[in-house]
Amino acid sequence: MINLSILSTSLGPPVNKRELLNRANALTNFKLGELAGHADLVMPANLKRDKGWIGMLLERYLGASAGNKSEQDFAAIGVELKTIPVDRRGWPLESTFVCMAPLTGNSGVTWETSYIRYKLKQVLWIPVEGQGEIPLSQRRIGAPLLWRPNSEEELQLRLDWEELMDLIVLGNVEHITARNGDVLQLRPKAANSRMRTDAIGEFGQSILTVPRGFYLKQKFTSQLLSRHFLV
Repeated sequence: MINLSILSTSLGPPVNKRELLNRANALTNFKLGELAGHADLVMPANLKRDKGWIGMLLERYLGASAGNKSEQDFAAIGVELKTIPVDRRGWPLESTFVCMAPLTGNSGVTWETSYIRYKLKQVLWIPVEGQGEIPLSQRRIGAPLLWRPNSEEELQLRLDWEELMDLIVLGNVEHITARNGDVLQLRPKAANSRMRTDAIGEFGQSILTVPRGFYLKQKFTSQLLSRHFLV
């Protein structure tokens, strides 16, 4: 029988990265239903309307401190938490949301000062079984990875970010597709189809458009996981 007593949801924020990684390793192989029951949380029927539920559950066990989501999840030690649904081979099943994209007020912003770079400075990746045929309560947590972009990965991200931001600033936001960017893409991100936000039109005018978010493409996260876990 699995010993859930080794886990706690009342821990304070980890004092360093080693402590965070130890907590994440302790979650490996537990089922979501086991963790939810131990934390007295009601599980949703599915993730269609609760996409952030798994992340919220793991934050309880890891001691995430970012009540203000503009910060990293573990701001004191400079780490962001990202769960990633994977198939039986360990390959990501979807692209990974990073943060919302600023569609106005981008004068003077550079990659070095960008919010997305801050979010991706160091990431704790936690794979979770994501196949639809596995009931949500039976899906297991995988081994964690504490990742910092190497020079090649950062260059890929920067070049894509610069391409996408140039299109935004030049008023071409509505012409951006998922094909833009090699490892990073810009996609609609809204709670419902009626949501709109300010942006710049092709003639420099103010327009309303669907909010957009930055996502890491599957091929990027697949390469990341395969390199570190030898999938």
